[in-house]
Amino acid sequence: MPNDYIHIILADDDEDDRLFFTDAFEELNMNTKVTTFNDGVELMAYLNSDDAILPNVLFLDLNMPIKSGIECLNEIKANSKMNDIAIAIYSTSASEEDIEDTFVLGANIYIKKPSSFKDLKKVLSEVVSINWQYHTNGLNKDNFLMRL
Repeated sequence: MPNDYIHIILADDDEDDRLFFTDAFEELNMNTKVTTFNDGVELMAYLNSDDAILPNVLFLDLNMPIKSGIECLNEIKANSKMNDIAIAIYSTSASEEDIEDTFVLGANIYIKKPSSFKDLKKVLSEVVSINWQYHTNGLNKDNFLMRL
């Protein structure tokens, strides 16, 4: 895997959210490569392909048609080839049930989609700057939900 950039994938069915996400990374001017997918089916087809470059961080929307973020999370966690992917749940939902379910299923962090572009840039910068190995070693429910 190339080490000269941080490979980021976003799976989100909302076109505006995908656009804001990629625009935020362009403005942050970090050494990232961002790939987006429209839904969970596209995402999993890519991740399961033989020539897939696995992301360092996967931002996963929960509420997608056809294949939800929860279904994708289950598939990813069941595949040992994908053990090193840090998974950030990226959702409009802040329900305790969604937070609890994704924590139990093994996501690394839960982010409620920010309401402003400025907050989006801030949260994306923080997520990409996390030392994921350290973060996941001490993972508990208190540091699972990222708050702005």
